[in-house]
Amino acid sequence: MQEKLISKKKPSFPISKKLSTYLTQYSRNVLMPVFYDDLLRYSGSVEVFDKTGADTLWIRVYYKEYERDEIDLSLKKIYTILHADGSDGSLPYLNVDAIDYCTFGNSKPFRIKIRNVLNDNYMYMYIKRADASRVYGLEIEHLLSPDRINFLVHKDTLVEEHIQGIPGDVFMSEGYEDFSSRDQKQLAKEFVKFNERCLLRLLGDMRSYNYVIVPTHDFDQVQFRIRAIDFDQQSYEGRVKVYMPQFLKENGKFVEMVHNNLREESIQQYKIEERSAISKRIIRVQDRINFLLECMSEDEISSEEKVKRLRKDLFDYTKDKRFKTCKNMGAILRVAFDFVVRNYENVNHYVIH
Repeated sequence: MQEKLISKKKPSFPISKKLSTYLTQYSRNVLMPVFYDDLLRYSGSVEVFDKTGADTLWIRVYYKEYERDEIDLSLKKIYTILHADGSDGSLPYLNVDAIDYCTFGNSKPFRIKIRNVLNDNYMYMYIKRADASRVYGLEIEHLLSPDRINFLVHKDTLVEEHIQGIPGDVFMSEGYEDFSSRDQKQLAKEFVKFNERCLLRLLGDMRSYNYVIVPTHDFDQVQFRIRAIDFDQQSYEGRVKVYMPQFLKENGKFVEMVHNNLREESIQQYKIEERSAISKRIIRVQDRINFLLECMSEDEISSEEKVKRLRKDLFDYTKDKRFKTCKNMGAILRVAFDFVVRNYENVNHYVIH
């Protein structure tokens, strides 16, 4: 069943001129001193293993000595652009500890480990080949999720900040049966909200290794949040179930947790809460969302067959006839956002028009 839901390999889509204009207007499009293709010119590599000795599918790459200094300096400059004001003042205090490359998956990213030599703190960033689907996914995440996210684009190169957290599959493998009743209820609540958020913004393929669990200590308890970390499958697939993590077999333990800990009334209430939160965010950034959807409507980020299938699935799911006339993924997402906002405004008597 999994193969029918998710395409085995999604193609990469180029950044269109209009999307590039959008990215420039909102300070995402910046000049970079190094490109993705430059990093591909490594001269050697070694495999990277985790603390248990398992192969991580990443390799640590090395460059010829006469290239390494220039690459290191360029990567440190990109880091300062991503996280600061782009000035050179902090460059002497930064060191590139490692450059790792992953050949697994669609984006084939480079993972850069940057360390502050003054305090030994370090952070990661990722450099990937720019893909329009992923850029749309990142921007929608920034605008409509509870979390902000930093990323930069220039031509065919995409730079992303690292999203901290425990991968969902690793988190659940540690034995969720031993979690307290309260923790299970809180995790179940977050999964329901995450499931709804993915559906409403059409982010697909949220298998357990494509999102992280973020524990936050709050007085005498721990709160959990779920954050997506992979945005390749933004508005690409044609089956509506792909956009609902509950139907992906890798999330079976989370689904079981929901069934074991939440009543149907609670599940519906959490869905309403998430729809309301997203509706407020859409209203708050309406002009920016409209510009982004204009770009998406003029872009080819999926196939005609998938568009037809998804608009049918969404009509069956919502009974909103406007889905039937959608010609592309941008139009589908616009109707989906309008559907959510309209329903929110119809039930919320405190909205001022």
